[in-house]
Amino acid sequence: MARYFKYKSPADLAADAAALGSSLVVSDDLSPLFQSLSIGGRVVGNRLLVQPMEGCDGTLAGEPDELTYRRFQRFGAGGAKVIWGEATAISPEGRANTRQLLINEHNAPALRTMLDGCRSAHREACGDDSDLLVGLQLTHSGRYSVPKPSLATHDPLLDPLTLDKSTGRRVDASFPLLTDDDLKRIEDQYVAAARWAFQIGCDFVDIKQCHRYLLSELLAARNRPGQFGGSLENRSRLVLNVVGRIRSEIPGLIIATRMNCYDGIPYRGEGTGDDFIGKPCPHEFPLACAFGTDPMNHLREDLAEPIELARRLAAAGVSMINVTMGNPYSNPHVVRPAEFPPVDGYHAPEHPLIGVLRHFRIAAAIQQSVPNVPVVGSGYSWLQDFAPQAAAANVSAGRVALAGFGRATLSHPEFARTLAETGRLDRKRVCRTFSYCTGLMRAKGNELGQYPTGCPPFDKEVYGPIWDEVEGRRNH
Repeated sequence: MARYFKYKSPADLAADAAALGSSLVVSDDLSPLFQSLSIGGRVVGNRLLVQPMEGCDGTLAGEPDELTYRRFQRFGAGGAKVIWGEATAISPEGRANTRQLLINEHNAPALRTMLDGCRSAHREACGDDSDLLVGLQLTHSGRYSVPKPSLATHDPLLDPLTLDKSTGRRVDASFPLLTDDDLKRIEDQYVAAARWAFQIGCDFVDIKQCHRYLLSELLAARNRPGQFGGSLENRSRLVLNVVGRIRSEIPGLIIATRMNCYDGIPYRGEGTGDDFIGKPCPHEFPLACAFGTDPMNHLREDLAEPIELARRLAAAGVSMINVTMGNPYSNPHVVRPAEFPPVDGYHAPEHPLIGVLRHFRIAAAIQQSVPNVPVVGSGYSWLQDFAPQAAAANVSAGRVALAGFGRATLSHPEFARTLAETGRLDRKRVCRTFSYCTGLMRAKGNELGQYPTGCPPFDKEVYGPIWDEVEGRRNH
């Protein structure tokens, strides 16, 4: 299988982008990344952001555990001025795995300790946390809830791929959908979760509507009847209701959202070995349930609705938008372009740089549509050593306000401080997109129903033995 990342300089990356029929602007001037920025009335000290990297290492009750505390302390000490805390479920039935964090009265003290530890580590490493924002991503996992899915709509492409773990059967047309009354109760749960987040000291909450979890699936639910399906007004009703109520009932809390602006369609691997390559699942046009996607060509984005939604969210009081796309369960190459697929994945059907440029292009279009709302760009990890040069160029040009780093923060949590102090990343810690972290996230076969995820190659002392255990189970 071809290995794509062979670049010796940022200029080599730009040249390859041109050869692929696109363009990638890079800059050796990294100073734009260290300019301050106002978000929701708060000033942050740089434009570098830790993406919501879920560790799958909470307790079965949804409290942070030892590795959760460790990760948030490492992120805090890392120097980025926005730490976008990981997916935290608003209800037990909305969790995506057995160890996902859960926000409620019982867990609130431990979550506060986790956030306090993050800030304390930042003060110790950086001297001041007055220009630091820390938040949590509030989620209902919808279709991907465990053990039983909660469907917002019947997606003809995703339903055959969706497993009801409570029965071991695939979802079909007889599987019940969440009712409108169910969704109204979930609205109340989001607001209650936001209230707890504010009380434990979150600066912001993310109302998560990405990666085909519940609110993301609603955005694509053109075939759903009733007041939460059909028109864009109906499909965005729940998220806008939640945003409006949080702004009214918890005015001191900054509201953000990470949203899918392009879904694409599911892929499945075909072939063997290095030729096990992702192919689109059989589909018909027009596509029934694919937000931000040309209904007649799944490879093309159609941003009319994402742009309109971004404008409505801004008008409703959202102060930061994090642009992402795809579905990690069905088209992971769209979400996170990588050099190596996870153990349960397929080799990418496109050059990873094409995926990176898709991220950049779509984020820039959203930022242009809401110039007064800071937009976070994603998709940087595959650029490895040269991600900062691409991020600096995007921020300098106003294509995004902040650059979000995801997998790269697991291997190199102090990336922002290293960049500020040396002008480059530590080559010995740079994520090479081996997909070990995803492999751990997909591993379920221990007594807790879920292995924790991290970076075995570059955090060997902690995650090396965990990876060895997972590999041992897989090989036997």
